[in-house]
Amino acid sequence: MFRIWMLFDPRRALITLFVFLLTLALVIHFILLSTDRFNWLDGPNHDRLPGSTVQQMTPLPQPPKPAP
Repeated sequence: MFRIWMLFDPRRALITLFVFLLTLALVIHFILLSTDRFNWLDGPNHDRLPGSTVQQMTPLPQPPKPAP
């Protein structure tokens, strides 16, 4: 095992490994936050709350025109 560390600088290898793992963890967490099912900040189905659905609206009747 010591021969491997003779090929690589231990400080440089460990810093590279930690930076890679931190980047990977952040990417995974941001991917999970962008999904609806695994978003632990907004909760599941945050955009489908009851009463917030868009309904078809009919136009109001025109007011009667005043007599000339």
